[in-house]
Amino acid sequence: MSSVSITRCPDYDNERIFKAISKSIGLLGGIEQFVKEGERILIKPNLLAGKPPEAAVTTHPSVVRAVIRLVKSAGATPVVGDSPGLGSANKTAEKCGVLRVCQEEGVEFVDLKTLVITENPNGRTFKRLEVAKEALECDGIINLPKLKTHAQMFLTLGVKNLFGCVPGKLKPQWHLSAGVESLHFASMLLDLYAFLNPRLTVLDGVVGMEGNGPGNGDPRQIGLIFCGADAIALDIVVTGILGGKPGDLPILKAAHLFGIRPEIQVLGEDIAEIKVDGFRFPPLSSVNFAAKLPYFMDKRLRKALTSRPHVNRGACTLCGICVRLCPAEIMDKTNRINIDYDKCIRCYCCQEMCPEGAISPKEGWLKKIIPGL
Repeated sequence: MSSVSITRCPDYDNERIFKAISKSIGLLGGIEQFVKEGERILIKPNLLAGKPPEAAVTTHPSVVRAVIRLVKSAGATPVVGDSPGLGSANKTAEKCGVLRVCQEEGVEFVDLKTLVITENPNGRTFKRLEVAKEALECDGIINLPKLKTHAQMFLTLGVKNLFGCVPGKLKPQWHLSAGVESLHFASMLLDLYAFLNPRLTVLDGVVGMEGNGPGNGDPRQIGLIFCGADAIALDIVVTGILGGKPGDLPILKAAHLFGIRPEIQVLGEDIAEIKVDGFRFPPLSSVNFAAKLPYFMDKRLRKALTSRPHVNRGACTLCGICVRLCPAEIMDKTNRINIDYDKCIRCYCCQEMCPEGAISPKEGWLKKIIPGL
């Protein structure tokens, strides 16, 4: 039985956040169930980009502070680390307020940047993984995701957050190596999650992100903290509360296909009382449907049936970040950003890292008018 605990928290006041997280972990048996005296524990927040906490792009600093203090209370040594997809980890942590928390709490901040190629014999899809050495050198991991939408993965929650343990410069290449099939990329994320095996996931759902996530969506007040040892079970619970279905998330769909179907016990809040109405999900961006069409129809209908990254020329500053990060190398810059949609793998790295929010998923015209596609 996988237990997921839920507590309410209306804002990011340090005292209220600490009480809410302490209560949620307490429902699971307390921090001592996950951390032992003398251990070195990596606290892994979501530090996607250097934006202020109120943008809801990153795990809030008060959540990081609360978990640091709880780990210390168990006699362990916390370190905080991540590997952003773009730019310096230290600068990103500074801009989002996490570096200051580390300094105030006397905790080391580490850039998960040193590549280690590890054998993964138990992997269902990937038998070798590229992981940050700094993550492997810790005795255990506490996973601190942010509740956000994601153009490729629908939502980025507990399992997806472990992708930050892959050094940043390698992330686009992993998108490319996993191919255009979203379930294949999701399978890699599941293998990575199982390999790293975080002891506890504490999800920041006080203010989440809806719409054009994960980097440029709209903050949405939700007022909840979620905790669980099983991030897959936690992701299922969060998805349901937001009004989604597990099959909407490639990660949860892949888990189901692999026979990972946890029995879940929800502790704390009553799910019926905390359902979120009208949460705005991104359009499903998978090309799976088009991939199943007969070959002679595929090329003709792919654009009509599948979502794709769309550049808003009015918002685009031609900074070229999307072109540099495109793993498939099918973008270029002239007096505008050009995308070869026939070769686009729909990884949405461009949309994820665009600093201006100028790229968003756009549904194909036929997908818009025919429900259920």
